[in-house]
Amino acid sequence: MKTIRNILLSALSLFLLAGFLIQAEARTETAPPLDRKRNALIGYMLSKQLPALHFSEKTMNDELAEAAFELYIKQLDYQKRFLLKKDVEQLEAFADYIDDNLKSGRISLPDAGNDILSEKIMLVEKMVGKMLEDTTVRADDGVELSGKGEGDLQVGMFTVTRKEKYETDIKKIDYVQNLNDLRERWRKILKAQVISKFLDLEEEQKKEEDPKKKKNMTELWQDALAKVRKRNKNFFHRLHQETLQDHYDRFFNSVTRAFGPHTNYISPASKEDFDINMRGSLEGIGAMLMEKDGMIKVVRIIPGSAAARQGQLKAEDIILQVAQGDEEPVDITDMRLRDAVRLIRGPKGDEVRLTVRKPDGAKEVIAIIRDVVLKEESFVKSAVISSKDGRKTGYIFIPGFYRDFEGTRNGAHGRNSTDDTRREILKMEEENVDGIVLDLRDNGGGALIDAVDIAGLFIRSGPVVQVKNSFGDRKVLEDKDDAIVYDGPLVVLVNKFSASASEIVAAAIQDYHRGVIVGGKHTHGKGTVQAVINLSDHIPLFYLRKYDDLGALKVTIQKFYRVNGGSTQYKGVEPDIVLPSLFDHLKSGERYLEYTLPWDTIQPVKYTPYSDFKVDMDLLRQKSRERVVDDEGLKTIREEAEKAKKRQDETVVSIDINEMREKREEARQVREKVGAHYRKYRRETEDDPEKVEKQAEEEGSREVWLKDIHEDPYIHEAVNIVGDIVHFNGR
Repeated sequence: MKTIRNILLSALSLFLLAGFLIQAEARTETAPPLDRKRNALIGYMLSKQLPALHFSEKTMNDELAEAAFELYIKQLDYQKRFLLKKDVEQLEAFADYIDDNLKSGRISLPDAGNDILSEKIMLVEKMVGKMLEDTTVRADDGVELSGKGEGDLQVGMFTVTRKEKYETDIKKIDYVQNLNDLRERWRKILKAQVISKFLDLEEEQKKEEDPKKKKNMTELWQDALAKVRKRNKNFFHRLHQETLQDHYDRFFNSVTRAFGPHTNYISPASKEDFDINMRGSLEGIGAMLMEKDGMIKVVRIIPGSAAARQGQLKAEDIILQVAQGDEEPVDITDMRLRDAVRLIRGPKGDEVRLTVRKPDGAKEVIAIIRDVVLKEESFVKSAVISSKDGRKTGYIFIPGFYRDFEGTRNGAHGRNSTDDTRREILKMEEENVDGIVLDLRDNGGGALIDAVDIAGLFIRSGPVVQVKNSFGDRKVLEDKDDAIVYDGPLVVLVNKFSASASEIVAAAIQDYHRGVIVGGKHTHGKGTVQAVINLSDHIPLFYLRKYDDLGALKVTIQKFYRVNGGSTQYKGVEPDIVLPSLFDHLKSGERYLEYTLPWDTIQPVKYTPYSDFKVDMDLLRQKSRERVVDDEGLKTIREEAEKAKKRQDETVVSIDINEMREKREEARQVREKVGAHYRKYRRETEDDPEKVEKQAEEEGSREVWLKDIHEDPYIHEAVNIVGDIVHFNGR
């Protein structure tokens, strides 16, 4: 049977390859020639190095080939807007042979996938063009041109007042059976785009003060159609720029991701993307981005950056469109990360407008003035919080575990988060605080040495974390300093975006019974270490030709374990006291990633838990629950988190204008309600760009920061927990 399938597969490959070469020549004359021997070498090297280096010890077999194929199909047409079901079934013939093809150097799936997708893109482009040709606006008696009232409003070929539904969860829809079904899917997509653009224009119209610039409803609808037409024209133009080499690079990345979510093939052209992620910042706005399944996703907001000061852009947001100031926005769906980055970047002082989709489905336009990262805002800082009962609690915020390695190598004393944290602790002790709140929320990690050293500031000495490699070798990283900088009551705040090194600190504090961990249900759960291998430095000896650049392989080689033997991978750190969170509904964290490494345990190491004072954790939880019930801020957050979860589960959305308008208003009211109790979210409700910009300028001031932390309900409850520790421990 496998022999028969092999013959069919070879015939299909030759047919598709011939078709591709004809189409490719017709589509572009500037695409560089494909070097098949180079790609064969890359595939061969991946087949050998991945099993040898990756922590999972997976082998290049049929099971891994099936996983690689699933990832390949997702990146080929993640939103299921081009391929027919029979196209996918046709490509499935290649799935079982991916492992064999890599080893032998006879790779053909990217050729076949590119050929089929290119054909469908051209068909869909013609469909979309015809559907957007008509620009007439017609209204029945009883219905206004705004869409309000009874009757149908026809805009082009779209009846915008007709109640229709559309499934937004890609996992719940299948590839369509035929071209008629594909046309119907695109009709609904375009209708939603036109209505959404009209609502944007309608909101802008309300703010327009110059009567001469105001337009009537017919003109607004025609503008909406024109903008959607231009948006899709640009979208298809970008798709036509994709080369066959781009498809090969994505195929290689699908193979690597089948080993784990943090293992990637980095093509020479993608080096810029990788540098962005490694720097942890994006010049201009200050956000860490990633490309996932055709979408540009915000991974982290860099403390002190323009995005952080402006306050509206959050981790887990999906960036849909980018506009330079008042210019027409560009759709970046299915755009390569490096191309999206070029649109977002720009000179300091210029404005960029990002259209984003929030995790609960709400859409917002966020205006950010590009700037450099304000360094002081990205460093450790502290404050003293006074309670009504006269207590003083220290608050220390650690945005990330930074260390100036280059400065240290050059003989200078490079600034680092450990020294800065020690300095802030000593300041708190001079203020005679009765306890400290250590805030690690949104801390995405950083230098491992600082995670170990900062944990060591709160314990006398001992192991902090274990690191194990794929060969089973285990290394224990210890705090070797017998001195303890602070030995009083300690509460550590975490959330779903506390990851990697911050999880190591929280886990050590928890295992040593040194403090109380407080936050959402779990932290991120990234307990792995990656290394970058330059493939050009490891070309097999029997390859005589020397290639300039084969790209690189980022591969998971180690795993973190707590001193008690449990991994921080997958599960993360589960807080001692769980508070309601706006992020509870988000499927964010290692446990939601495909082919992630599992949680497991190894032998614990010997360590001595802190015994100077003990707390009754059950009593602390009880007291906290009693306060949370009555705290207006946390109660509002809990209620809105439940509603957000419900909204997230309601993946079938309406695409008639009246319901879409109502959903926008509901989203605005939610942000306003939460912002009334949680200043960190208050800026999201501002409609006035001048007010948003003024707040962004003020964000860097210590006065605004102090006001923020005093109004933060999580910090307020953490301070109360410190009070409980003091009261019930008799300190």
